[in-house]
Amino acid sequence: MTLNLAEADKILNDNFAPWVLDLGLSVDRLEDRRAVLRLPWSDRLARQGGALSGQALMAAADTATVIAVSAARGAFVPMTTVQQSTTFQRPVADTDVLVDATITKLGRRMAFADITMTAEGTEEPAARASTVYALLG
Repeated sequence: MTLNLAEADKILNDNFAPWVLDLGLSVDRLEDRRAVLRLPWSDRLARQGGALSGQALMAAADTATVIAVSAARGAFVPMTTVQQSTTFQRPVADTDVLVDATITKLGRRMAFADITMTAEGTEEPAARASTVYALLG
């Protein structure tokens, strides 16, 4: 029941707070239980020292999970984050980040995902996250 890219972008634009939309995220790829979002580089998202802030990466991982759950279900349903754990492995500077969210378990009321965040053009993850969501609808 995978969504198409236009449907996923509409979910992104219709269901997130303005500050999340300010990150400039876009949906690059969709599969049945996977969504890859692009977090474009912006100096506004950099912390002191010039690396992308962890807060931006965590928000991107959280957002990618919503799109991946929606792709797996075939549509958006109200949901909320129950838990998110993020590890930062290397800094990102001056390049976009690909945020790859894969649903590892999708139940009627709960969803679990693993997210890998990689600087474009590299294979080594910059960060990894795991999320748990409560499905409300």
